[in-house]
Order: sequence, then structure tokens, then C-alpha cells
Amino acid sequence: MKKLSIAFALLGLVLATVLIAWQGAREVAGVAFSLGAGGFLLILLFQLGIFLILGLAWWALLGRGGPLLYVWGRMVRDAAGNCLPFSQMGGFVFGARTLALHGVAGRNAAASTLVDVTLEFLAQMAFVLAGLLLMHEAFPESRSLVSAIVVIGLAAAGGGVFIFFQRRFMGAIDWLAARTHWAWLAREQKRLARFQEEVQLFYRAKRRLLAASLLHLIGWFAAAVGSWVTLRLLGAPISLSNGVSLEALLQASLDFAFFVPAYLGVQEAALASFGAVFGLSPSLMLAFSMVRRARDLALGIPVLLVWQGVEMRRLARTPLE
Repeated sequence: MKKLSIAFALLGLVLATVLIAWQGAREVAGVAFSLGAGGFLLILLFQLGIFLILGLAWWALLGRGGPLLYVWGRMVRDAAGNCLPFSQMGGFVFGARTLALHGVAGRNAAASTLVDVTLEFLAQMAFVLAGLLLMHEAFPESRSLVSAIVVIGLAAAGGGVFIFFQRRFMGAIDWLAARTHWAWLAREQKRLARFQEEVQLFYRAKRRLLAASLLHLIGWFAAAVGSWVTLRLLGAPISLSNGVSLEALLQASLDFAFFVPAYLGVQEAALASFGAVFGLSPSLMLAFSMVRRARDLALGIPVLLVWQGVEMRRLARTPLE
């Protein structure tokens, strides 16, 4: 899996490079650097605010420990997904481990991550639907709307399967164990059963689910506002409602590329394509993508360095067997 992730990352990097070269690297870079240091700092601060919202959503779900721990865990999760040559799954693992390193039981951290990701996805579907409605109001005759509806329909169907699997996970494991007689699977059955019980406990806490879902929905709209602010700073003549629609289309597209590390190449291709719907040039959209990646790296690399330092100190304190 690691080799496959690296291969997808390299392919995505090639695609992104080709797209930028095709539009003119100097032109794209010129638009990106027009943001200026002050504009870039504003974008970083805005993203930190989004991390606060997303961390609070995770904390609302689990409700153990201080909320800042979950904000930090969320920052590690996104930093790993955006800066390391792993798929988004790697980020989920690192985020859960961050909680475990600070006193949260490993099973609780893993189960809450699974439920938090699910709630974030459901909130994303609501956000994308709102973006499509805004798009329909602005462009009632646009053919892109039909394609977007197909995309969100497929994404929602995939999400439904994912949730169904969570509810029926142990049934599938028991069925497989009864027919394969794999010793390792038989040994893991009890631990997996406990894990599913933990997941179901989260789904029974309706108020916590509602609070976390609302915070995730707020987070998605905050991200859209951040994208709109970035585009305006880059000189894009785009309204707030169209900025929300653009972010909604982008996120729906990225759902199908979760296995590509940092969505390399996919993000660039999607933005260049969807930007045309709103009258934005490919060079501007590629510059917008560059700024997003610069933001992720500027925040993600320091986060990973600090996280690695915590890991090293923990290992140094662990006595040798």
C-alpha cells in the first residue's frame, strides 16, 4: 500500500506539473505571489480557525480531556494527509495515535476517529448540496450542474455503503471467520467486537452526534469562505455564493481521489475545470491551488515536526525490555 500511495503521488505530481507548465509556470506563479505576505498570513490564520472548529467537533463527539488536545489531533491528522506520501487513511491513523499518546484509550481514539470521519462526510454532503443549489440559482442553464449532481449522488451512495458497513461490520467478520477458519481472524474477533461496540456507543449518543455534525457543517462553510477570501485576494471576480459552489464542486470531486496522497494533480485538474464555469481562468485557478498547497505545507510541516518530537521523547522515556 505504501508503494501504491507513492506511485499515485508521483503520477499526481507529474499531472500538476504538466498543467502548470501548459498554462505557463511564470504566469501561474505571478498570480500566486500577488497574494503577498500579509494575504498569506491571513489565510494561515483563517485555517487555524477552521482547525479549531474541526477539533471541537471531535471533542464534542468524545467529550474526554481538554478540547485543545482534539484540535491538535486534528491538525496532525490533516498535516499527515497533506504533507506525507500516504493516502488520507494515514492521516486518520496519525490523528488517533496523537490522542492515544495523550491519555485517550487507543480503542476510544480509533472508534471516535471513524465516527468523526463519517460525520464530517455527511456534513460535507449537506454542504455540497447547498453549493449545488446556489450554483443552480446562479447558472440555471449550466450543463455542469447535471454532472455535479451525478458526482454527489455517487459520493452519497459510497457514504451510505460505508455507514452500513460500520453497522454490520462484525456480522461480516463472523461470516468470514466461520468459512475461512483463519487462526489470526479467530484471535482478533473479540478485539474487533469490542471495537464495534465502542463505535455503536458513539452512534447512540444522539446529542453528541448532532453537536459534532453541526460543527462539521460550520467547518465546511468556513472553509468555503476561506477559499472565497483567497480567490478575492488573488484578484478573482467571484461572489461569495459562487465561491461556496466552487468549493462544493471541488470537495465532491476529491472524494473519489481519497487514495491519492494530498490529492496531487486531482485538485489542480478539478479547479482548472470547475473554474471555467465561474469565468475564472485556468492560470488563476492553478495559482489558487498553489496557494492552498503552500498553506497546507506552511502549517503541516511544523505540526509534523512537533508531533515527531513528542514521539521521540516518548520513546526515550520507554525503558528497554
